[in-house]
Amino acid sequence: MADLQVRPVFAVCVANDGCDDLSTGMLYRVLTDEAAVGEGLLRIIDDSGEDYLYPASRFVVVQVPQSEEQKLLAIASTDAL
Repeated sequence: MADLQVRPVFAVCVANDGCDDLSTGMLYRVLTDEAAVGEGLLRIIDDSGEDYLYPASRFVVVQVPQSEEQKLLAIASTDAL
């Protein structure tokens, strides 16, 4: 069976009420966490560079062209430093 490559997921924060580590309008990397999704949460790499669970209602998941994914991942990894 061929290995399936999982494409990265990104989301835009639309509400950061009470969350110092989220910025409204900012694009964030979403990590796969099926249990969290089942609870209405997303695992987000936030402004601290760490991943935390946040209510999915604070974000809009966006489709990123495959040709641009690596650029965004490179930016995300350097911003966390």
